[in-house]
Amino acid sequence: MKNFDTRVYNISDFLQWRDNEQLDLSPDFQRRAVWSEKAKSYLVDTVVRGKPMPKIIITQELRDRKNIRVVVDGQQRLRAIIGYIDGDFKISRAHSKKYGGLAFDNLPDDVRNDFLKYEIGVDLLYDVPYSEILDIFARINTYTVKLNKQETLNAKYLGYFKQGAYELGYKYVEYFLESSVLTKSSITRMAEAELASDLLVALSGGIQTNKNIEKYYEEYEDDPGNIDKCVANFDKTMSFIGAIYSPAELANTNWARIHLFYSLFLSIGHGIYGVQGIRVKRPTITRANIGKIRSRLDEISARYDSYTGKEEVTNIPKDYGEFIDYTRRRTTDTAARLYRSSFICKKLNA
Repeated sequence: MKNFDTRVYNISDFLQWRDNEQLDLSPDFQRRAVWSEKAKSYLVDTVVRGKPMPKIIITQELRDRKNIRVVVDGQQRLRAIIGYIDGDFKISRAHSKKYGGLAFDNLPDDVRNDFLKYEIGVDLLYDVPYSEILDIFARINTYTVKLNKQETLNAKYLGYFKQGAYELGYKYVEYFLESSVLTKSSITRMAEAELASDLLVALSGGIQTNKNIEKYYEEYEDDPGNIDKCVANFDKTMSFIGAIYSPAELANTNWARIHLFYSLFLSIGHGIYGVQGIRVKRPTITRANIGKIRSRLDEISARYDSYTGKEEVTNIPKDYGEFIDYTRRRTTDTAARLYRSSFICKKLNA
């Protein structure tokens, strides 16, 4: 039998309850408030942008003739929101270029008003004994799936590198899906963020193994470094790739294989602005020679098929043989990645 109602309250309602001592954020079954300031800023930015957050669960009890709302789940979110209003911290510049560095009182009037009117979904428990509340809280914290590598990074970091990589992942996720570089099932486990992070690492510090991704999340957690420039270069590269291949066209080539897309991306990027680690002549990449670039990329993909489509193929050119070998084994190692991108650049220069 259902023993809760679903309701919606404004942030101003929670603030009023707090001020009137009608909000209990520290029931004895809750975890301590452990959010970092950066985590709090990320949630506040979510509110400022008008994006949804998970529902909060509360129950009510009468204390000294006051109706007290006890937070079963969501106390850290509410602490962050109320703390921001109280002036405890400012929005991080990693999360908002527009409002970064501003306390609540320094926000424009209309933004402050919208913040206070932001609606939070609430499941309100009623006539629930303490033992039942403990059971509900335990169930909330039971239904978790073991995090993969990218999901762990998402939970651990909130800084400049993460924001840049995730914005790029969101921006180009449709291209990645329609071109078959990624699948919908992989997207549910943050594959677009992982791919964008991997490419952003190469634009920032040169082509290298994907095992180094976390190092960049950590290095650029509080320092923006060259991330803005790298994001701009990422956009330039994707603009040219989109001009060379529509998503449907790319899907019909070997460039849709994720490790070959990685190499294609950095080969095109090397031609536009240079990529650290690729020690071959930069190919000429301009809007005027898009057709020529497309023709040479098609040739590489077609020859790859001709050399790998049969059980036994003889007389494979040495460079193609090594290229194929590096697409089949150790595909994310630094050496394999460098060879593939260098090979593509040489073919584009031919």
